Amino acid sequence: MRILIVNTTEGTGGAAIAATRLMHALQKEGVEVSMLCRSDSQFTIISHSVNGSFDKSHNSQFIIKPFAFYWERLRIFLVNRLSKRNLWQIDIASCGEDITQTEAFRRADVIHLHWINQGFLSLKNLEAIFRSGKRIVWTLHDQWPTTGICHYTEDCDHFQTHCHDCPLLTHSSPRDLAYHVFEQKLRIWHEANITFVGCSQWIADEARKSALTQGHRIACIPNPIDHSVFRPLPKEEARNAFGLPLDKKIVLFICQKVTDERKGMRYLEEAMKALPDVQMVSVGSGGDFEIHDPQRMAMMYAAANVFVTPSLQDNLPNTIVEAMSCGTPCVGFRIGGIPEMIHHQQDGYVAHYCDAGDLAEGIRYVLAHPELGEAAAQYAADTYNESRVAKLYIAEYGLNN
Repeated sequence: MRILIVNTTEGTGGAAIAATRLMHALQKEGVEVSMLCRSDSQFTIISHSVNGSFDKSHNSQFIIKPFAFYWERLRIFLVNRLSKRNLWQIDIASCGEDITQTEAFRRADVIHLHWINQGFLSLKNLEAIFRSGKRIVWTLHDQWPTTGICHYTEDCDHFQTHCHDCPLLTHSSPRDLAYHVFEQKLRIWHEANITFVGCSQWIADEARKSALTQGHRIACIPNPIDHSVFRPLPKEEARNAFGLPLDKKIVLFICQKVTDERKGMRYLEEAMKALPDVQMVSVGSGGDFEIHDPQRMAMMYAAANVFVTPSLQDNLPNTIVEAMSCGTPCVGFRIGGIPEMIHHQQDGYVAHYCDAGDLAEGIRYVLAHPELGEAAAQYAADTYNESRVAKLYIAEYGLNN
């Protein structure tokens, strides 16, 4: 049986990283798997080769039209009456490409969707995929597959019945853009046979509340991690690799773009004011370091005493899995799937939501209990190891039947 993993990008963003890691994990279990994503202006097929490495091939027959992405943004901008507010918090899937015409799709028995927004797949494309008769598994990296247009619902519960009066739209109404997209999804999803998989129990539970998921199976499987890369390493060696001081307690913050408000950097900066003897190191665009190599990223985790993720919205952050696997305890807010990953005062600290004072208290607690690192590494090894996660997905694919 052949599996095709589908994600908008190959290596940019948490969903892409998780999808690529899953592909590797499945291959190690002997599954024939490839991945279809967008690279520049073409489809890229990543598949396992005979020598054990992964080959890439570009399918120039199917050219991604760059205007699709910009057209979607323009539509949202116009509907929002020329306001940029929440422009990147919503997707409408009005444009995309028909991947059912690719050889990779034709050969696959199971289509495993991941994050497919921003002009990669449209609702029409999804309808064609669902009607193909192939088994469909869809991993929820955010809530978009179970809502009208938003990636995270926050306090809105309209998705439980029918989206309308969307709080993310500047001028919402009972029959606004969210209503019409939700209406399309209702029709398309209703006629499909989809197994939704939440990366966290939180997002799986939220998915069960949606009117879009009724009649569909919803499972919960975490993202995998390669423990041969992300593992405990000598702290002195790690700090020397980055020129970091050996005599300081170091707090690590990682974000694709450190100025992303959703990642809560301002709360960490506020917390650090109460910790004058602790040094903060940030990784990402606009931070102290930009690291793209997994080996060096593992070294950075090992260099830190504590990893802090003050995210205001999140599902199952790869960064927490990576940090714990490296034996670095974590501190995060009680939001989304984070409380499932960090066990309060056992292998880290779960702070009150948007409370910079409690975030600082959590950092103090972890720094005072270095033994939490060993507990974090053990939990990560038991929960996120590649073989365990791959076997759970194999069961969902029906490969054991």
